[in-house]
Amino acid sequence: MSEPATAAGAQGLVTAALLIIGDEILSGRTKDKNIGYIAEYLTNIGIQLKEVRVVADEEAEIVDALNALRHRYTYVFTTGGIGPTHDDITADSVAKAFGVGIDVDERALTPMKAYFERRGVELTPARLRMARIPFGAELVENSVSIAPGFMLGNVIVMAGIPSIMQVMLDAATKYLKTGKKMLSTAVDLHRPEGEIAGMFEALQKRYPDVPMGSYPFMRDGRPGTQLVLRCTDPERLAEADSELRAELTKRGWL
Repeated sequence: MSEPATAAGAQGLVTAALLIIGDEILSGRTKDKNIGYIAEYLTNIGIQLKEVRVVADEEAEIVDALNALRHRYTYVFTTGGIGPTHDDITADSVAKAFGVGIDVDERALTPMKAYFERRGVELTPARLRMARIPFGAELVENSVSIAPGFMLGNVIVMAGIPSIMQVMLDAATKYLKTGKKMLSTAVDLHRPEGEIAGMFEALQKRYPDVPMGSYPFMRDGRPGTQLVLRCTDPERLAEADSELRAELTKRGWL
């Protein structure tokens, strides 16, 4: 299953998957606010997010998803399930996926003790759970509420709360290798999507290495379509963009 990641690496691409963990997401009680942020962040540092999965707070489901994704992509980012409650089982599931032990880690415990003491908060057994780290993992700093995330192998484990996830993602970046950045161009047309579909499909066939997408919109009561071209090669992107604009101009659409 490692072939796709190897092929991507040979092309200078770094890929990732996002695994969102939590019954609350699947039930609709909590609306995910992390996908867009993570996707944009990774794109900006040269990592292509290729897949997003959502799984329940069930160990077998988390382990199966992790083992599938971590062999397919350069990195797997997870959000959710590293808090103090009984259903926060992400750390244990990651340890099981890698076949390693897990226990309270002094690197996590020491700053947590100091943090709670300063605030007059008791370090209960529940809070102590947040200092349990799989053996061999690097800690991912949490500058908001001190309990860390971690990175084991190519899996980066982060909190689900957006403000905490974001600082963890910043902290994890130093561990990541990055690849070619995905560049993009866009053209807005006051034409319905169906009208430009044939022309756009023909252009895509001429440039199979430049992913293209069309996105309909309504503006001032008129239908329109945004055409987006994406590529890691700036010269190839410029070539495809130039041909698109020339074709649109010839048709009187631009």
